[in-house]
Amino acid sequence: MPELPEVVTVKNFLKTAVEGRKIERVQVNYSKMMSTLLKNSLTGQYILNISSKGKYIIFHLDDFDLISHLRMEGKYYIPKTEKINKHDHVIFYFKDFQLRYNDTRKFGTFDLKYKKDTYTTKPLSLLADEPFDIDPNTFYQAIHKSSRKIKTILLDQTIISGIGNIYANEILFLSKINPNRLGNQIKKGESSKLIKHSIKVLNEAIMQGGTTLHTFTNNGEVGYFAQSLLVHGKALKPCPICGTNIIKEKINGRMSYYCPVCQKE
Repeated sequence: MPELPEVVTVKNFLKTAVEGRKIERVQVNYSKMMSTLLKNSLTGQYILNISSKGKYIIFHLDDFDLISHLRMEGKYYIPKTEKINKHDHVIFYFKDFQLRYNDTRKFGTFDLKYKKDTYTTKPLSLLADEPFDIDPNTFYQAIHKSSRKIKTILLDQTIISGIGNIYANEILFLSKINPNRLGNQIKKGESSKLIKHSIKVLNEAIMQGGTTLHTFTNNGEVGYFAQSLLVHGKALKPCPICGTNIIKEKINGRMSYYCPVCQKE
Protein backbone atom coordinates (compact mmCIF):
# COMPACT_ATOMS: atom_id res chain seq x y z
CA MET A 1 0.00 0.00 0.00
CA PRO A 2 1.35 3.47 -0.82
CA GLU A 3 2.42 5.28 2.34
CA LEU A 4 3.20 8.96 2.89
CA PRO A 5 6.40 9.07 0.77
CA GLU A 6 4.66 7.38 -2.16
CA VAL A 7 1.67 9.70 -1.83
CA VAL A 8 3.95 12.76 -1.78
CA THR A 9 5.77 11.41 -4.83
CA VAL A 10 2.47 11.01 -6.69
CA LYS A 11 1.31 14.44 -5.51
CA ASN A 12 4.46 16.05 -6.90
CA PHE A 13 3.94 14.32 -10.24
CA LEU A 14 0.32 15.45 -10.37
CA LYS A 15 1.24 19.05 -9.52
CA THR A 16 3.58 19.11 -12.51
CA ALA A 17 1.15 17.31 -14.81
CA VAL A 18 -2.28 18.80 -14.11
CA GLU A 19 -2.12 21.73 -11.71
CA GLY A 20 -3.71 24.78 -13.31
CA ARG A 21 -5.44 22.69 -15.97
CA LYS A 22 -9.17 22.50 -16.71
CA ILE A 23 -10.97 19.16 -16.50
CA GLU A 24 -12.87 18.91 -19.78
CA ARG A 25 -14.72 15.74 -18.84
CA VAL A 26 -14.36 12.55 -16.80
CA GLN A 27 -14.95 9.00 -17.96
CA VAL A 28 -15.76 6.37 -15.34
CA ASN A 29 -15.33 2.74 -16.32
CA TYR A 30 -16.14 1.31 -12.87
CA SER A 31 -19.22 2.96 -11.43
CA LYS A 32 -18.61 1.81 -7.83
CA MET A 33 -15.46 3.93 -7.74
CA MET A 34 -17.04 7.25 -8.74
CA SER A 35 -20.72 8.19 -8.93
CA THR A 36 -22.29 9.95 -11.90
CA LEU A 37 -23.04 13.00 -9.72
CA LEU A 38 -19.43 13.24 -8.59
CA LYS A 39 -18.17 12.77 -12.16
CA ASN A 40 -20.47 15.48 -13.54
CA SER A 41 -19.45 17.88 -10.76
CA LEU A 42 -15.82 17.70 -11.92
CA THR A 43 -16.54 18.78 -15.49
CA GLY A 44 -15.29 22.30 -16.19
CA GLN A 45 -13.44 22.61 -12.87
CA TYR A 46 -9.87 23.92 -12.80
CA ILE A 47 -7.30 22.16 -10.62
CA LEU A 48 -6.00 25.11 -8.60
CA ASN A 49 -3.65 23.18 -6.33
CA ILE A 50 -2.82 19.63 -5.22
CA SER A 51 -1.86 18.74 -1.66
CA SER A 52 -1.76 15.67 0.53
CA LYS A 53 -2.41 14.60 4.08
CA GLY A 54 -1.31 11.24 5.39
CA LYS A 55 -2.14 8.75 2.67
CA TYR A 56 -4.66 11.00 0.89
CA ILE A 57 -4.21 13.23 -2.17
CA ILE A 58 -6.38 16.36 -2.36
CA PHE A 59 -7.23 18.06 -5.66
CA HIS A 60 -8.28 21.65 -4.83
CA LEU A 61 -10.76 22.69 -7.53
CA ASP A 62 -12.74 25.88 -8.20
CA ASP A 63 -15.75 24.87 -6.14
CA PHE A 64 -14.82 21.59 -4.48
CA ASP A 65 -11.98 19.47 -3.14
CA LEU A 66 -11.57 15.97 -4.59
CA ILE A 67 -10.02 13.55 -2.09
CA SER A 68 -8.27 10.50 -3.55
CA HIS A 69 -7.03 7.45 -1.67
CA LEU A 70 -4.85 5.03 -3.65
CA ARG A 71 -5.45 2.18 -1.20
CA MET A 72 -3.56 -1.01 -2.15
CA GLU A 73 -2.60 -0.60 -5.80
CA GLY A 74 -3.95 2.69 -7.15
CA LYS A 75 -1.84 4.59 -9.69
CA TYR A 76 -2.10 7.77 -11.73
CA TYR A 77 -0.42 7.94 -15.10
CA ILE A 78 -0.47 9.78 -18.41
CA PRO A 79 -0.98 7.27 -21.23
CA LYS A 80 1.25 7.21 -24.30
CA THR A 81 -1.43 5.55 -26.45
CA GLU A 82 -5.22 5.77 -26.76
CA LYS A 83 -5.66 2.11 -25.79
CA ILE A 84 -7.51 1.84 -22.50
CA ASN A 85 -6.19 -0.68 -20.00
CA LYS A 86 -8.84 -2.89 -18.39
CA HIS A 87 -7.83 -1.49 -14.98
CA ASP A 88 -8.13 2.17 -16.06
CA HIS A 89 -11.23 2.91 -14.01
CA VAL A 90 -11.30 6.72 -14.10
CA ILE A 91 -10.03 8.89 -16.96
CA PHE A 92 -9.67 12.67 -16.62
CA TYR A 93 -9.69 14.42 -19.99
CA PHE A 94 -7.81 17.69 -20.42
CA LYS A 95 -7.48 19.76 -23.58
CA ASP A 96 -4.54 17.86 -25.03
CA PHE A 97 -3.95 14.80 -22.84
CA GLN A 98 -5.49 12.34 -20.40
CA LEU A 99 -4.77 11.45 -16.79
CA ARG A 100 -5.81 7.92 -15.88
CA TYR A 101 -6.45 6.30 -12.53
CA ASN A 102 -5.51 2.63 -12.71
CA ASP A 103 -6.34 0.22 -9.89
CA THR A 104 -5.97 -3.54 -10.28
CA ARG A 105 -7.84 -4.34 -7.08
CA LYS A 106 -10.47 -1.57 -7.36
CA PHE A 107 -10.01 -0.48 -3.74
CA GLY A 108 -9.26 3.20 -4.44
CA THR A 109 -11.74 5.84 -3.32
CA PHE A 110 -12.83 9.33 -4.39
CA ASP A 111 -14.68 11.79 -2.15
CA LEU A 112 -15.93 15.21 -3.25
CA LYS A 113 -16.24 17.87 -0.55
CA TYR A 114 -17.27 21.47 -0.32
CA LYS A 115 -14.14 23.31 0.72
CA LYS A 116 -15.48 24.17 4.16
CA ASP A 117 -15.98 20.46 4.87
CA THR A 118 -12.72 19.02 3.53
CA TYR A 119 -10.85 18.78 6.83
CA THR A 120 -13.79 18.78 9.23
CA THR A 121 -15.60 15.70 7.90
CA LYS A 122 -14.57 12.13 7.15
CA PRO A 123 -12.16 10.88 5.96
CA LEU A 124 -9.65 13.68 6.66
CA SER A 125 -11.20 14.68 9.99
CA LEU A 126 -10.16 11.29 11.38
CA LEU A 127 -6.46 11.81 10.66
CA ALA A 128 -3.87 12.86 13.22
CA ASP A 129 -1.01 15.13 12.20
CA GLU A 130 1.90 13.82 10.15
CA PRO A 131 5.28 13.29 11.89
CA PHE A 132 6.50 16.62 10.47
CA ASP A 133 3.76 18.55 12.30
CA ILE A 134 2.71 16.44 15.26
CA ASP A 135 2.99 17.85 18.77
CA PRO A 136 5.44 15.65 20.75
CA ASN A 137 3.41 15.83 23.96
CA THR A 138 0.15 14.95 22.19
CA PHE A 139 1.86 11.99 20.53
CA TYR A 140 3.40 10.77 23.79
CA GLN A 141 0.10 11.00 25.67
CA ALA A 142 -1.71 9.10 22.91
CA ILE A 143 0.71 6.18 22.88
CA HIS A 144 1.37 6.14 26.64
CA LYS A 145 -2.29 5.52 27.48
CA SER A 146 -2.53 2.59 25.06
CA SER A 147 -1.98 -1.06 25.93
CA ARG A 148 -1.52 -1.99 22.26
CA LYS A 149 1.85 -2.88 20.79
CA ILE A 150 3.88 0.08 19.56
CA LYS A 151 4.07 -1.33 16.02
CA THR A 152 0.26 -1.33 15.85
CA ILE A 153 0.08 2.17 17.33
CA LEU A 154 2.40 3.59 14.64
CA LEU A 155 0.02 2.27 11.99
CA ASP A 156 -3.00 3.97 13.60
CA GLN A 157 -3.72 7.00 11.42
CA THR A 158 -5.74 8.62 14.22
CA ILE A 159 -2.58 8.82 16.34
CA ILE A 160 0.02 9.70 13.70
CA SER A 161 -0.73 9.81 9.98
CA GLY A 162 1.19 8.65 6.94
CA ILE A 163 3.18 5.75 8.41
CA GLY A 164 2.53 2.30 6.98
CA ASN A 165 4.04 -1.11 7.60
CA ILE A 166 7.32 -0.69 5.72
CA TYR A 167 8.29 2.58 7.34
CA ALA A 168 7.09 1.54 10.81
CA ASN A 169 9.58 -1.34 10.73
CA GLU A 170 12.40 1.02 9.73
CA ILE A 171 11.44 3.67 12.28
CA LEU A 172 11.35 1.18 15.17
CA PHE A 173 14.73 -0.23 14.16
CA LEU A 174 16.39 3.19 14.11
CA SER A 175 14.71 4.04 17.42
CA LYS A 176 15.97 0.72 18.91
CA ILE A 177 12.46 -0.16 20.11
CA ASN A 178 11.04 -3.68 19.92
CA PRO A 179 7.77 -3.73 17.94
CA ASN A 180 6.15 -5.86 20.68
CA ARG A 181 6.61 -3.19 23.37
CA LEU A 182 3.31 -1.84 24.65
CA GLY A 183 2.49 1.81 24.22
CA ASN A 184 2.22 2.38 27.97
CA GLN A 185 5.80 1.08 28.32
CA ILE A 186 7.23 3.70 25.96
CA LYS A 187 9.13 6.47 27.74
CA LYS A 188 8.84 10.11 26.74
CA GLY A 189 12.37 10.17 25.37
CA GLU A 190 11.59 7.11 23.25
CA SER A 191 8.46 8.72 21.84
CA SER A 192 10.62 11.69 20.80
CA LYS A 193 12.98 9.28 19.05
CA LEU A 194 10.04 7.79 17.17
CA ILE A 195 9.08 11.22 15.83
CA LYS A 196 12.70 12.06 14.99
CA HIS A 197 13.28 8.86 13.06
CA SER A 198 9.85 9.04 11.42
CA ILE A 199 10.83 12.38 9.91
CA LYS A 200 14.25 11.04 8.90
CA VAL A 201 12.91 7.89 7.23
CA LEU A 202 10.02 9.60 5.47
CA ASN A 203 12.19 12.43 4.15
CA GLU A 204 14.78 9.99 2.80
CA ALA A 205 12.05 7.93 1.15
CA ILE A 206 10.50 11.03 -0.44
CA MET A 207 13.90 12.03 -1.84
CA GLN A 208 14.21 8.59 -3.44
CA GLY A 209 10.72 8.55 -4.92
CA GLY A 210 9.19 6.16 -2.40
CA THR A 211 9.57 2.41 -2.06
CA THR A 212 8.74 0.11 -4.94
CA LEU A 213 8.48 -3.52 -3.82
CA HIS A 214 5.61 -5.03 -5.81
CA THR A 215 2.85 -2.69 -6.88
CA PHE A 216 3.85 0.95 -6.49
CA THR A 217 4.95 2.99 -9.48
CA ASN A 218 4.54 6.68 -10.22
CA ASN A 219 3.55 7.34 -13.85
CA GLY A 220 5.40 4.12 -14.69
CA GLU A 221 8.54 5.05 -12.73
CA VAL A 222 9.75 3.14 -9.68
CA GLY A 223 10.95 4.45 -6.32
CA TYR A 224 14.40 3.56 -5.03
CA PHE A 225 14.08 3.60 -1.24
CA ALA A 226 13.80 -0.20 -1.25
CA GLN A 227 17.57 -0.20 -1.76
CA SER A 228 17.99 1.70 1.52
CA LEU A 229 15.77 -0.49 3.70
CA LEU A 230 17.61 -1.70 6.79
CA VAL A 231 15.29 -4.40 8.15
CA HIS A 232 12.04 -4.59 6.21
CA GLY A 233 12.03 -7.70 4.04
CA LYS A 234 15.41 -8.78 5.45
CA ALA A 235 14.34 -11.90 7.39
CA LEU A 236 17.31 -14.12 8.37
CA LYS A 237 19.76 -11.59 6.96
CA PRO A 238 22.36 -10.00 9.27
CA CYS A 239 21.46 -6.83 11.12
CA PRO A 240 23.40 -3.92 9.58
CA ILE A 241 24.53 -2.85 13.07
CA CYS A 242 25.29 -6.01 15.09
CA GLY A 243 25.15 -8.85 12.57
CA THR A 244 22.39 -10.82 14.34
CA ASN A 245 19.83 -12.36 12.00
CA ILE A 246 16.73 -10.23 11.47
CA ILE A 247 13.49 -11.75 12.83
CA LYS A 248 10.26 -11.87 10.85
CA GLU A 249 7.10 -11.93 12.95
CA LYS A 250 3.43 -11.19 12.33
CA ILE A 251 2.07 -8.58 14.73
CA ASN A 252 -1.64 -7.81 14.58
CA GLY A 253 -1.83 -9.16 11.05
CA ARG A 254 1.11 -7.15 9.69
CA MET A 255 4.57 -8.55 9.03
CA SER A 256 7.27 -7.08 11.25
CA TYR A 257 11.04 -7.24 10.85
CA TYR A 258 13.41 -6.40 13.69
CA CYS A 259 16.74 -7.18 15.30
CA PRO A 260 16.35 -9.13 18.57
CA VAL A 261 19.59 -7.58 19.92
CA CYS A 262 19.43 -3.94 18.82
CA GLN A 263 15.71 -3.86 19.57
CA LYS A 264 15.84 -5.92 22.73
CA GLU A 265 13.62 -3.44 24.56
